[in-house]
Amino acid sequence: MSAGHHHHDHDHAHGHHHHGPGHSHAPASFGRAFALGIALNTAFVVVEGGYGIVSGSMALVADAGHNLSDVLSLFMAWGASVLTARPPQGRFTYGFKSSSILAALGNAALLLVALGAILVESLRRLMQPEAVAPGPVMIVAAIGIAINTFTALLFMRGSKHDINLRGAYLHMAADAGVSAGVVLAGLAMALTGWTWIDPVVSLAIVAVIAVGTWGLARDSLKLGLQAVPPGIDPAKVEAALAALPGVARVHDLHIWPMSTTETALTAHLIMPGGHPGDAFLAKLGHDLEHDFGIGHTTVQVETDDCGGCSLEV
Repeated sequence: MSAGHHHHDHDHAHGHHHHGPGHSHAPASFGRAFALGIALNTAFVVVEGGYGIVSGSMALVADAGHNLSDVLSLFMAWGASVLTARPPQGRFTYGFKSSSILAALGNAALLLVALGAILVESLRRLMQPEAVAPGPVMIVAAIGIAINTFTALLFMRGSKHDINLRGAYLHMAADAGVSAGVVLAGLAMALTGWTWIDPVVSLAIVAVIAVGTWGLARDSLKLGLQAVPPGIDPAKVEAALAALPGVARVHDLHIWPMSTTETALTAHLIMPGGHPGDAFLAKLGHDLEHDFGIGHTTVQVETDDCGGCSLEV
């Protein structure tokens, strides 16, 4: 029955503090942002791709392809944020929380694929420049800036706390940048008649997106490897546990991300004075959540300090 009781402590801890603010940017509240972003971007892909084919502008076709990868990335991030909120079931005792980590990884991978495609196309066009009608290209790309900037702003609030939303945000911001580059290239080509400007601008855009993608890939890989999340200092957590009254030693401390927004902890506390009681555990869980944002704490209390005996791993 202790499991049930333990869970009660959890919810009780969730009621106050860290999860109050923490839950307001919980993924569920971004459902509207995702739906809106997907609808706008899908419509734009159809218009832009069609126009690109009609006007013979490779720049627009490439940009439409890239915008399509955006729609996919938004779907992935949305799916993950919905799954993350679902309760545990059957074999999935953690629920599907870490799907948000997988989506952030997938998003980084998609961005890299999109980058590769733009890179190859840009290089090809540097070798054989093609004439493009700058006027219509600039108009369509300008609409792209508006749509992508608007969609990026929808996710800006969540991107600071949730790497899954940051993936969506970066993708949109990168796209607004791509469209801006296309507009500038169109303008420069209209003024100078130099066709090589277009591929050069797209290469510059590739470099910018690559930097953002690298950061996203690195951070989501760390989460995938269950590294302690960035905002938490494991040494401080260990010190806080060791300083608790009655604790002689702490061992087997693990802190890991359950999702892109939730963190779990397990630890063994050696307490020679005996088990401190449930109130101690409830307060410990509450304090860890309040001070470090660790919402899922499991602690094993041991009374005998024999170096962890055979349990030491």
